[in-house]
Amino acid sequence: MESMRVAVIQMNSVDDVASNLLQAGELLQRAAGLGTRLALLPENFAFMALDDAAKRRVAEAEDKSHVLDFLGEQAVKLGMAVIGGSVLLRDAHGDKLRNSCVAFSRSGERLAVYDKMHLFDADVVGEAYRESDLIRAGDAPQLVDIDGWNVGLSICYDLRFPALYQHYSAAGCSVLTVPSAFTVPTGKAHWKALLRARAIENQCFVLAAGQTGTHPGGRVTYGHSMIVSPWGEVLVKQKAGNGVLIADMSRSALESIRTQFPVLRHRRACG
Repeated sequence: MESMRVAVIQMNSVDDVASNLLQAGELLQRAAGLGTRLALLPENFAFMALDDAAKRRVAEAEDKSHVLDFLGEQAVKLGMAVIGGSVLLRDAHGDKLRNSCVAFSRSGERLAVYDKMHLFDADVVGEAYRESDLIRAGDAPQLVDIDGWNVGLSICYDLRFPALYQHYSAAGCSVLTVPSAFTVPTGKAHWKALLRARAIENQCFVLAAGQTGTHPGGRVTYGHSMIVSPWGEVLVKQKAGNGVLIADMSRSALESIRTQFPVLRHRRACG
C-alpha cells in the first residue's frame, strides 16, 4: 500500500476498566470515521493506578482476557488494525505480571504480543518508580505486518534504548510504535527529543500515543502524543487532553528519504 492513514490516541485513563474501555471505544470509533487503517492506544489504556494490589486484581490471563477480546472486537467492527498500547496480563510462569502490547489485524486476528523489555526503575523528582517489583521484563522484540508496512512494537521506557529500534529497522520496519505513560519531568526533558532521534536514526515513522493528566493515586503523565516522519518532522501533536491524532504515511516519501540519505546502508556493527 503506497499510503496508510494512521492514528495515535491520547487518553486520561483511570482505575476503572469499564470506563476506560468505553473511552477507548469512542476514540477508536472517531479514528475509524476519519479513514484510519491503523490506530495506536497508549500504555495502560485499560487501567491506570499506583496500587499494585489493584493491578493484580485486574490482570487477566492472555487467553481469557476481556480487554483483549474488546480490542479484537473493535478491530473487526471498525475495519481497522488496532495496537493495544499495553495491557496487564498474568504471567503463567511466575507471580509477576506482564506489561504487554498486543496488535490486532482488521479481521480481529491477534498478530503479536510484545512484553515490555525495559522496565522503569527510577527516582524522578522525589518520586520512586519500581516497575520491576510487579512486572516481569520481556525478552524478545516483536514486529507485525499491517497492509505491507512492517511495524516494530515497543512500550514507553523502551524509547531510551536505541538498540531495540535499530533491530527493527534492520529487520525491515518502516514504522515504530511507542505507547507511553511518561512522567511530566522526564517528558519535558526528553520525550520529543527521543522520539525524533528514533525516527531520524532509523528513518522510520514513529507513532507515539501517551497518557495525559492526573490519574488515581496522584500520578501525572505528560501527554504530548505525536506522529513523527522519517526525517524527524513532527507531523501532528497534542499537548493535553483526550484526542485522536491523524497522519498519512507515504511509502514514496519514506523511500525518497532512505535513497537520498542512505544511513541505514552505512550502519556498521560495533564490538
